[in-house]
Amino acid sequence: MSEQRRPGTVAEIEAAPAGPQVAAFFDLDGTLISGYSARHMATDQAKARDLDPSQMVKALGAVIGGGGLNPSSFEQLLALTAARWKGRTVDDLDEMGLRLFEKKLSDLLFPEMRAIVRAHQRRGHTVVLTSSATAFQVEPVARYLGIEHVLCNRFADEDGVLTGQVVTPVLWGPGKAAAAQQFAATHGIDLSASYFYADGNEDTSLMYLVGQPRPTNPGKQMETVAKRRGWPVLRFTSRGRASQVRSLLGFGSMLPIGGLALGAGLLTRNKRLAVNLGTTLWTRTMLAINGVTLNVVGRENAFAARPAVFIFNHRNNFDAFIATAIVERDFTAVAKGELRSDPIIGTAGRFLDVAFVDRANSAKAVAALKPIEEMAAKGLSVLIAPEGTRVDTTTVGPFKKGAFRIAMAAGIPIVPIVIRNAELVAGRNATAVNPGTVDVAVLPPIPVDDWTIRNYAGKIAEVRQQFVDTLADWPSDAHD
Repeated sequence: MSEQRRPGTVAEIEAAPAGPQVAAFFDLDGTLISGYSARHMATDQAKARDLDPSQMVKALGAVIGGGGLNPSSFEQLLALTAARWKGRTVDDLDEMGLRLFEKKLSDLLFPEMRAIVRAHQRRGHTVVLTSSATAFQVEPVARYLGIEHVLCNRFADEDGVLTGQVVTPVLWGPGKAAAAQQFAATHGIDLSASYFYADGNEDTSLMYLVGQPRPTNPGKQMETVAKRRGWPVLRFTSRGRASQVRSLLGFGSMLPIGGLALGAGLLTRNKRLAVNLGTTLWTRTMLAINGVTLNVVGRENAFAARPAVFIFNHRNNFDAFIATAIVERDFTAVAKGELRSDPIIGTAGRFLDVAFVDRANSAKAVAALKPIEEMAAKGLSVLIAPEGTRVDTTTVGPFKKGAFRIAMAAGIPIVPIVIRNAELVAGRNATAVNPGTVDVAVLPPIPVDDWTIRNYAGKIAEVRQQFVDTLADWPSDAHD
Protein backbone atom coordinates (compact mmCIF):
# COMPACT_ATOMS: atom_id res chain seq x y z
CA MET A 1 0.00 0.00 0.00
CA SER A 2 1.40 3.42 -0.94
CA GLU A 3 1.93 6.09 1.67
CA GLN A 4 -0.67 8.22 -0.07
CA ARG A 5 -3.38 5.58 0.42
CA ARG A 6 -2.68 4.78 4.04
CA PRO A 7 -5.78 4.16 6.21
CA GLY A 8 -7.56 7.27 7.36
CA THR A 9 -6.65 9.43 4.40
CA VAL A 10 -8.71 10.95 1.63
CA ALA A 11 -6.61 9.02 -0.89
CA GLU A 12 -7.59 5.73 0.77
CA ILE A 13 -11.28 6.60 0.51
CA GLU A 14 -10.95 7.67 -3.11
CA ALA A 15 -9.55 4.23 -3.94
CA ALA A 16 -12.25 2.37 -1.94
CA PRO A 17 -15.29 0.65 -3.50
CA ALA A 18 -17.98 3.16 -4.41
CA GLY A 19 -21.70 2.99 -3.76
CA PRO A 20 -24.32 3.38 -1.02
CA GLN A 21 -23.79 -0.18 0.28
CA VAL A 22 -20.66 1.20 1.99
CA ALA A 23 -21.44 3.33 5.03
CA ALA A 24 -19.27 5.80 6.87
CA PHE A 25 -20.43 6.33 10.46
CA PHE A 26 -19.10 9.42 12.25
CA ASP A 27 -19.25 10.24 15.94
CA LEU A 28 -19.53 13.93 16.85
CA ASP A 29 -17.76 14.84 20.08
CA GLY A 30 -14.00 14.43 19.96
CA THR A 31 -14.22 13.12 16.40
CA LEU A 32 -15.82 15.61 14.03
CA ILE A 33 -15.29 18.40 16.54
CA SER A 34 -12.67 19.02 19.16
CA GLY A 35 -14.05 18.63 22.68
CA TYR A 36 -17.62 18.13 23.77
CA SER A 37 -20.66 19.95 22.47
CA ALA A 38 -22.50 19.42 25.78
CA ARG A 39 -19.89 21.45 27.64
CA HIS A 40 -20.29 24.38 25.27
CA MET A 41 -24.07 24.08 25.47
CA ALA A 42 -23.90 24.17 29.27
CA THR A 43 -21.59 27.19 29.17
CA ASP A 44 -23.99 28.98 26.83
CA GLN A 45 -26.94 28.19 29.08
CA ALA A 46 -25.03 29.26 32.19
CA LYS A 47 -24.30 32.63 30.59
CA ALA A 48 -28.01 32.96 29.81
CA ARG A 49 -28.84 31.90 33.40
CA ASP A 50 -30.72 28.94 32.02
CA LEU A 51 -29.10 26.32 34.26
CA ASP A 52 -30.65 25.11 37.51
CA PRO A 53 -27.88 24.43 40.10
CA SER A 54 -29.97 21.65 41.67
CA GLN A 55 -30.17 19.91 38.29
CA MET A 56 -26.40 20.16 37.96
CA VAL A 57 -25.98 18.52 41.36
CA LYS A 58 -28.35 15.73 40.35
CA ALA A 59 -26.46 15.20 37.10
CA LEU A 60 -23.14 14.98 38.94
CA GLY A 61 -24.68 12.56 41.42
CA ALA A 62 -25.92 10.33 38.59
CA VAL A 63 -22.40 9.98 37.22
CA ILE A 64 -20.69 9.48 40.59
CA GLY A 65 -23.40 7.17 41.91
CA GLY A 66 -23.20 5.05 38.77
CA GLY A 67 -19.45 4.60 39.07
CA GLY A 68 -18.74 6.87 36.10
CA LEU A 69 -20.39 7.24 32.75
CA ASN A 70 -22.07 4.02 31.62
CA PRO A 71 -25.38 3.10 29.95
CA SER A 72 -27.32 3.51 33.18
CA SER A 73 -25.81 6.80 34.32
CA PHE A 74 -25.99 8.21 30.78
CA GLU A 75 -29.71 7.41 30.62
CA GLN A 76 -30.18 9.21 33.95
CA LEU A 77 -28.36 12.28 32.63
CA LEU A 78 -30.50 12.27 29.51
CA ALA A 79 -33.68 11.88 31.58
CA LEU A 80 -32.68 14.83 33.77
CA THR A 81 -32.14 16.99 30.69
CA ALA A 82 -35.49 15.92 29.24
CA ALA A 83 -37.24 16.80 32.50
CA ARG A 84 -35.53 20.19 32.65
CA TRP A 85 -36.61 21.03 29.11
CA LYS A 86 -40.21 19.86 29.57
CA GLY A 87 -42.61 22.43 28.14
CA ARG A 88 -40.08 24.05 25.82
CA THR A 89 -40.80 23.99 22.12
CA VAL A 90 -38.79 22.05 19.56
CA ASP A 91 -38.40 25.26 17.55
CA ASP A 92 -36.89 27.02 20.56
CA LEU A 93 -34.33 24.28 21.12
CA ASP A 94 -33.59 23.99 17.41
CA GLU A 95 -32.77 27.70 17.46
CA MET A 96 -30.56 27.18 20.52
CA GLY A 97 -28.68 24.36 18.76
CA LEU A 98 -28.15 26.43 15.63
CA ARG A 99 -26.88 29.34 17.69
CA LEU A 100 -24.48 27.02 19.51
CA PHE A 101 -23.16 25.71 16.20
CA GLU A 102 -22.67 29.13 14.65
CA LYS A 103 -21.06 30.66 17.74
CA LYS A 104 -18.84 27.79 18.81
CA LEU A 105 -19.03 24.36 17.19
CA SER A 106 -18.36 25.48 13.63
CA ASP A 107 -14.90 26.65 14.68
CA LEU A 108 -14.23 23.33 16.44
CA LEU A 109 -14.81 21.18 13.34
CA PHE A 110 -11.63 19.39 12.37
CA PRO A 111 -10.90 20.40 8.75
CA GLU A 112 -9.23 17.00 8.26
CA MET A 113 -12.43 15.21 9.24
CA ARG A 114 -14.47 17.49 7.05
CA ALA A 115 -12.29 16.45 4.10
CA ILE A 116 -12.84 12.79 5.00
CA VAL A 117 -16.62 13.26 5.16
CA ARG A 118 -16.59 14.84 1.72
CA ALA A 119 -14.39 12.10 0.32
CA HIS A 120 -16.97 9.50 1.42
CA GLN A 121 -19.74 11.59 -0.09
CA ARG A 122 -17.92 11.80 -3.40
CA ARG A 123 -17.64 7.99 -3.47
CA GLY A 124 -21.40 7.75 -3.05
CA HIS A 125 -21.08 6.16 0.40
CA THR A 126 -23.95 6.36 2.87
CA VAL A 127 -22.68 8.87 5.42
CA VAL A 128 -24.23 8.74 8.89
CA LEU A 129 -23.67 11.02 11.86
CA THR A 130 -24.17 8.72 14.82
CA SER A 131 -23.86 10.33 18.23
CA SER A 132 -25.05 10.04 21.80
CA ALA A 133 -25.65 13.78 21.84
CA THR A 134 -29.11 15.24 21.32
CA ALA A 135 -30.62 16.23 17.99
CA PHE A 136 -30.27 19.89 18.95
CA GLN A 137 -26.49 19.48 19.14
CA VAL A 138 -26.08 17.09 16.22
CA GLU A 139 -28.39 18.19 13.43
CA PRO A 140 -26.86 21.65 12.75
CA VAL A 141 -23.50 19.92 12.23
CA ALA A 142 -25.07 17.33 9.94
CA ARG A 143 -26.76 20.01 7.84
CA TYR A 144 -23.54 21.97 7.55
CA LEU A 145 -21.61 18.91 6.38
CA GLY A 146 -24.39 17.75 4.06
CA ILE A 147 -24.93 14.53 6.04
CA GLU A 148 -28.40 13.18 5.34
CA HIS A 149 -28.64 10.41 7.95
CA VAL A 150 -28.51 11.14 11.69
CA LEU A 151 -28.67 8.63 14.55
CA CYS A 152 -28.79 10.42 17.88
CA ASN A 153 -30.80 10.82 21.07
CA ARG A 154 -34.11 12.64 20.86
CA PHE A 155 -36.75 13.95 23.26
CA ALA A 156 -40.43 13.15 22.87
CA ASP A 157 -42.78 15.97 21.95
CA GLU A 158 -46.48 16.56 21.41
CA ASP A 159 -47.37 19.15 18.78
CA GLY A 160 -43.86 20.57 18.99
CA VAL A 161 -43.75 20.85 22.79
CA LEU A 162 -41.38 18.60 24.77
CA THR A 163 -43.10 16.17 27.13
CA GLY A 164 -40.13 15.60 29.43
CA GLN A 165 -39.58 12.06 28.14
CA VAL A 166 -36.67 10.55 26.20
CA VAL A 167 -37.27 8.64 22.97
CA THR A 168 -36.03 5.09 23.44
CA PRO A 169 -33.87 3.19 22.91
CA VAL A 170 -31.12 5.45 24.18
CA LEU A 171 -28.02 5.62 21.98
CA TRP A 172 -24.88 5.14 24.03
CA GLY A 173 -22.24 2.43 23.76
CA PRO A 174 -23.96 -0.88 22.90
CA GLY A 175 -27.18 1.05 22.20
CA LYS A 176 -25.43 3.06 19.51
CA ALA A 177 -23.99 -0.12 18.02
CA ALA A 178 -27.46 -1.69 17.94
CA ALA A 179 -28.90 1.41 16.22
CA ALA A 180 -26.15 1.26 13.59
CA GLN A 181 -26.87 -2.43 12.99
CA GLN A 182 -30.56 -1.70 12.55
CA PHE A 183 -29.78 1.15 10.18
CA ALA A 184 -27.50 -1.12 8.14
CA ALA A 185 -30.18 -3.79 7.86
CA THR A 186 -32.80 -1.26 6.78
CA HIS A 187 -30.60 0.47 4.18
CA GLY A 188 -28.79 -2.51 2.71
CA ILE A 189 -25.43 -1.58 4.20
CA ASP A 190 -22.48 -3.97 4.07
CA LEU A 191 -20.92 -3.43 7.49
CA SER A 192 -17.87 -5.48 6.55
CA ALA A 193 -16.99 -2.81 3.97
CA SER A 194 -18.04 0.14 6.12
CA TYR A 195 -16.17 2.69 8.25
CA PHE A 196 -16.64 4.05 11.76
CA TYR A 197 -14.83 7.13 13.07
CA ALA A 198 -15.09 7.70 16.83
CA ASP A 199 -13.03 8.56 19.90
CA GLY A 200 -14.99 7.36 22.94
CA ASN A 201 -14.17 4.18 24.85
CA GLU A 202 -17.88 3.31 24.81
CA ASP A 203 -17.79 3.15 20.99
CA THR A 204 -15.53 0.12 20.88
CA SER A 205 -18.54 -2.17 20.42
CA LEU A 206 -19.46 -0.46 17.14
CA MET A 207 -15.82 -0.52 16.03
CA TYR A 208 -15.96 -4.31 16.19
CA LEU A 209 -18.92 -4.38 13.78
CA VAL A 210 -17.35 -2.57 10.81
CA GLY A 211 -14.67 -3.79 8.46
CA GLN A 212 -12.88 -0.43 8.44
CA PRO A 213 -12.62 0.80 12.06
CA ARG A 214 -10.99 4.22 12.37
CA PRO A 215 -10.42 5.25 16.00
CA THR A 216 -10.13 9.04 15.89
CA ASN A 217 -8.45 10.89 18.76
CA PRO A 218 -9.27 7.75 20.82
CA GLY A 219 -9.59 7.45 24.56
CA LYS A 220 -7.18 5.25 26.49
CA GLN A 221 -9.30 2.09 26.37
CA MET A 222 -10.06 2.36 22.67
CA GLU A 223 -6.43 3.11 21.88
CA THR A 224 -5.39 -0.04 23.75
CA VAL A 225 -7.89 -2.12 21.78
CA ALA A 226 -6.76 -0.47 18.55
CA LYS A 227 -3.13 -1.37 19.16
CA ARG A 228 -4.05 -4.95 20.02
CA ARG A 229 -6.20 -5.41 16.93
CA GLY A 230 -4.08 -3.37 14.53
CA TRP A 231 -6.68 -0.68 13.89
CA PRO A 232 -5.22 2.51 12.36
CA VAL A 233 -5.46 5.44 14.77
CA LEU A 234 -6.16 8.98 13.53
CA ARG A 235 -5.12 12.00 15.60
CA PHE A 236 -5.78 15.63 14.78
CA THR A 237 -4.57 18.73 16.61
CA SER A 238 -5.75 21.48 14.27
CA ARG A 239 -8.53 22.42 16.69
CA GLY A 240 -8.93 22.79 20.40
CA ARG A 241 -5.34 23.41 21.45
CA ALA A 242 -4.92 26.95 20.29
CA SER A 243 -3.46 29.03 23.08
CA GLN A 244 -5.41 32.18 23.83
CA VAL A 245 -2.33 33.39 25.68
CA ARG A 246 -0.19 32.87 22.59
CA SER A 247 -2.65 34.76 20.42
CA LEU A 248 -2.90 37.58 22.95
CA LEU A 249 0.89 37.83 22.96
CA GLY A 250 0.84 38.10 19.19
CA PHE A 251 -1.75 40.89 19.18
CA GLY A 252 -0.11 42.53 22.18
CA SER A 253 3.20 42.72 20.33
CA MET A 254 1.61 45.49 18.25
CA LEU A 255 2.24 47.97 21.08
CA PRO A 256 6.04 47.71 21.37
CA ILE A 257 6.43 47.19 17.62
CA GLY A 258 4.18 50.18 16.96
CA GLY A 259 6.24 52.26 19.37
CA LEU A 260 9.46 51.25 17.63
CA ALA A 261 8.00 52.04 14.21
CA LEU A 262 6.63 55.37 15.41
CA GLY A 263 10.05 56.31 16.79
CA ALA A 264 11.70 55.44 13.50
CA GLY A 265 9.14 57.53 11.65
CA LEU A 266 9.70 60.55 13.90
CA LEU A 267 13.47 60.31 13.57
CA THR A 268 13.35 60.09 9.79
CA ARG A 269 10.19 62.19 9.35
CA ASN A 270 9.04 59.42 7.05
CA LYS A 271 5.61 57.98 7.86
CA ARG A 272 5.81 55.35 5.12
CA LEU A 273 9.08 53.99 6.55
CA ALA A 274 7.36 53.70 9.94
CA VAL A 275 4.34 51.96 8.45
CA ASN A 276 6.47 49.50 6.48
CA LEU A 277 8.61 48.71 9.53
CA GLY A 278 5.56 48.26 11.75
CA THR A 279 3.56 46.04 9.38
CA THR A 280 6.54 43.86 8.47
CA LEU A 281 7.68 43.30 12.06
CA TRP A 282 4.17 42.75 13.43
CA THR A 283 3.20 40.28 10.72
CA ARG A 284 6.39 38.27 11.16
CA THR A 285 5.95 38.33 14.95
CA MET A 286 2.33 37.18 14.73
CA LEU A 287 3.26 34.26 12.48
CA ALA A 288 6.26 33.28 14.62
CA ILE A 289 4.50 33.47 18.00
CA ASN A 290 1.60 31.38 16.72
CA GLY A 291 3.84 28.82 14.99
CA VAL A 292 2.42 29.47 11.52
CA THR A 293 4.65 28.90 8.50
CA LEU A 294 3.82 29.75 4.89
CA ASN A 295 4.50 27.45 1.95
CA VAL A 296 4.48 29.95 -0.92
CA VAL A 297 4.35 29.28 -4.64
CA GLY A 298 5.13 32.18 -6.99
CA ARG A 299 6.41 34.62 -4.38
CA GLU A 300 8.23 36.53 -7.13
CA ASN A 301 4.84 37.56 -8.53
CA ALA A 302 4.26 39.70 -5.44
CA PHE A 303 7.04 42.04 -6.58
CA ALA A 304 6.75 41.76 -10.35
CA ALA A 305 4.52 44.81 -10.72
CA ARG A 306 4.22 47.52 -8.09
CA PRO A 307 1.95 49.21 -7.25
CA ALA A 308 -0.83 46.65 -7.64
CA VAL A 309 -4.16 45.67 -6.19
CA PHE A 310 -3.54 42.47 -4.22
CA ILE A 311 -6.66 40.37 -3.72
CA PHE A 312 -6.99 37.31 -1.47
CA ASN A 313 -9.69 34.77 -0.67
CA HIS A 314 -11.07 35.35 2.81
CA ARG A 315 -11.34 32.37 5.19
CA ASN A 316 -10.86 33.51 8.80
CA ASN A 317 -9.75 36.33 11.06
CA PHE A 318 -6.09 35.52 10.50
CA ASP A 319 -5.72 35.33 6.72
CA ALA A 320 -5.21 39.10 6.43
CA PHE A 321 -1.90 38.58 8.25
CA ILE A 322 -1.01 35.87 5.75
CA ALA A 323 -1.74 38.18 2.82
CA THR A 324 0.17 41.01 4.51
CA ALA A 325 3.19 38.75 4.88
CA ILE A 326 3.14 38.27 1.11
CA VAL A 327 2.74 41.95 0.18
CA GLU A 328 5.19 43.08 2.89
CA ARG A 329 5.51 46.84 2.21
CA ASP A 330 4.21 49.99 0.56
CA PHE A 331 0.50 49.17 0.71
CA THR A 332 -2.75 50.23 2.26
CA ALA A 333 -5.88 48.15 2.73
CA VAL A 334 -9.65 48.00 2.68
CA ALA A 335 -11.57 46.48 5.60
CA LYS A 336 -15.20 46.08 6.61
CA GLY A 337 -16.68 48.97 8.51
CA GLU A 338 -17.42 46.94 11.66
CA LEU A 339 -13.67 46.75 12.39
CA ARG A 340 -13.42 50.53 12.68
CA SER A 341 -14.38 50.30 16.37
CA ASP A 342 -12.09 47.35 17.12
CA PRO A 343 -9.48 48.61 19.62
CA ILE A 344 -6.63 46.81 17.86
CA ILE A 345 -7.59 46.61 14.18
CA GLY A 346 -9.27 50.01 14.24
CA THR A 347 -6.26 51.74 15.81
CA ALA A 348 -3.81 50.03 13.46
CA GLY A 349 -6.09 50.75 10.50
CA ARG A 350 -6.13 54.47 11.13
CA PHE A 351 -2.33 54.50 11.28
CA LEU A 352 -2.17 52.51 8.02
CA ASP A 353 -4.73 54.71 6.23
CA VAL A 354 -7.09 51.72 5.88
CA ALA A 355 -10.44 52.43 4.25
CA PHE A 356 -13.23 51.03 6.44
CA VAL A 357 -16.13 50.30 4.12
CA ASP A 358 -19.76 50.15 5.24
CA ARG A 359 -21.02 47.24 3.11
CA ALA A 360 -24.66 48.02 3.86
CA ASN A 361 -24.44 51.48 2.31
CA SER A 362 -23.19 51.50 -1.28
CA ALA A 363 -22.90 55.31 -1.41
CA LYS A 364 -20.67 55.39 1.66
CA ALA A 365 -18.65 52.45 0.32
CA VAL A 366 -17.92 54.32 -2.92
CA ALA A 367 -16.92 57.44 -0.97
CA ALA A 368 -14.61 55.42 1.33
CA LEU A 369 -12.76 53.94 -1.65
CA LYS A 370 -12.00 57.31 -3.24
CA PRO A 371 -8.94 58.09 -1.05
CA ILE A 372 -7.64 54.56 -1.68
CA GLU A 373 -7.89 55.11 -5.42
CA GLU A 374 -5.88 58.31 -5.04
CA MET A 375 -3.18 56.62 -2.95
CA ALA A 376 -2.95 53.77 -5.47
CA ALA A 377 -2.50 56.28 -8.27
CA LYS A 378 0.39 57.82 -6.29
CA GLY A 379 2.23 54.51 -5.92
CA LEU A 380 0.77 52.58 -2.97
CA SER A 381 -0.45 49.03 -3.48
CA VAL A 382 -3.85 48.00 -2.13
CA LEU A 383 -4.73 44.83 -0.20
CA ILE A 384 -8.36 43.72 -0.26
CA ALA A 385 -10.53 40.61 0.05
CA PRO A 386 -12.98 40.90 -2.87
CA GLU A 387 -15.44 38.43 -1.34
CA GLY A 388 -16.07 41.06 1.33
CA THR A 389 -16.74 38.54 4.08
CA ARG A 390 -15.44 35.21 5.33
CA VAL A 391 -16.85 32.28 3.35
CA ASP A 392 -16.94 28.50 3.50
CA THR A 393 -13.46 27.00 3.42
CA THR A 394 -13.91 25.01 0.21
CA THR A 395 -15.60 27.62 -1.96
CA VAL A 396 -14.86 30.99 -3.50
CA GLY A 397 -17.59 33.52 -2.87
CA PRO A 398 -18.86 36.14 -5.31
CA PHE A 399 -16.42 38.98 -5.91
CA LYS A 400 -17.46 42.56 -5.17
CA LYS A 401 -16.41 45.25 -7.63
CA GLY A 402 -14.46 47.60 -5.36
CA ALA A 403 -10.99 46.05 -5.78
CA PHE A 404 -11.31 45.98 -9.54
CA ARG A 405 -12.64 49.51 -9.76
CA ILE A 406 -9.60 50.71 -7.81
CA ALA A 407 -7.29 48.91 -10.25
CA MET A 408 -9.08 50.42 -13.25
CA ALA A 409 -9.13 53.93 -11.79
CA ALA A 410 -5.43 53.85 -10.89
CA GLY A 411 -4.36 51.91 -13.98
CA ILE A 412 -2.50 49.29 -11.95
CA PRO A 413 -2.56 45.47 -12.26
CA ILE A 414 -4.34 42.94 -10.06
CA VAL A 415 -2.30 40.26 -8.26
CA PRO A 416 -4.27 37.25 -6.91
CA ILE A 417 -3.12 35.71 -3.63
CA VAL A 418 -4.74 32.29 -3.33
CA ILE A 419 -4.82 30.87 0.22
CA ARG A 420 -5.60 27.17 0.26
CA ASN A 421 -5.82 25.88 3.82
CA ALA A 422 -5.95 28.74 6.31
CA GLU A 423 -8.72 26.79 8.07
CA LEU A 424 -6.02 24.42 9.37
CA VAL A 425 -4.70 27.11 11.70
CA ALA A 426 -7.96 28.92 12.55
CA GLY A 427 -11.68 28.41 12.11
CA ARG A 428 -13.91 30.92 10.37
CA ASN A 429 -14.66 32.96 13.51
CA ALA A 430 -11.78 31.83 15.71
CA THR A 431 -9.91 34.34 17.84
CA ALA A 432 -6.99 32.01 18.57
CA VAL A 433 -4.57 30.43 16.13
CA ASN A 434 -3.09 26.93 15.97
CA PRO A 435 0.43 26.19 14.73
CA GLY A 436 0.56 24.83 11.19
CA THR A 437 1.57 25.35 7.58
CA VAL A 438 -0.61 27.37 5.22
CA ASP A 439 -0.24 27.04 1.44
CA VAL A 440 -0.23 30.25 -0.58
CA ALA A 441 -0.03 30.72 -4.36
CA VAL A 442 0.76 34.18 -5.75
CA LEU A 443 -0.43 34.32 -9.36
CA PRO A 444 1.06 36.52 -12.10
CA PRO A 445 -0.11 40.15 -12.28
CA ILE A 446 -3.22 40.74 -14.38
CA PRO A 447 -3.14 44.00 -16.36
CA VAL A 448 -6.37 45.99 -16.62
CA ASP A 449 -5.39 48.16 -19.61
CA ASP A 450 -8.16 46.69 -21.77
CA TRP A 451 -10.83 46.65 -19.06
CA THR A 452 -13.87 48.81 -19.76
CA ILE A 453 -17.26 49.44 -18.24
CA ARG A 454 -18.72 47.06 -20.81
CA ASN A 455 -16.41 44.10 -20.23
CA TYR A 456 -15.24 44.36 -16.64
CA ALA A 457 -17.96 42.12 -15.20
CA GLY A 458 -16.71 39.29 -17.42
CA LYS A 459 -13.10 40.13 -16.52
CA ILE A 460 -13.90 39.90 -12.81
CA ALA A 461 -15.47 36.49 -13.41
CA GLU A 462 -12.26 35.37 -15.15
CA VAL A 463 -10.15 36.48 -12.17
CA ARG A 464 -12.44 34.66 -9.75
CA GLN A 465 -12.14 31.55 -11.92
CA GLN A 466 -8.36 31.68 -11.46
CA PHE A 467 -8.93 31.24 -7.72
CA VAL A 468 -11.32 28.35 -8.34
CA ASP A 469 -8.92 26.65 -10.78
CA THR A 470 -5.88 27.13 -8.53
CA LEU A 471 -7.65 25.65 -5.51
CA ALA A 472 -8.79 22.70 -7.63
CA ASP A 473 -5.35 22.06 -9.17
CA TRP A 474 -2.68 23.42 -6.86
CA PRO A 475 0.68 24.37 -8.42
CA SER A 476 3.27 21.69 -7.77
CA ASP A 477 6.45 23.70 -8.15
CA ALA A 478 6.61 24.96 -4.56
CA HIS A 479 10.16 25.93 -3.73
CA ASP A 480 9.97 28.91 -1.38
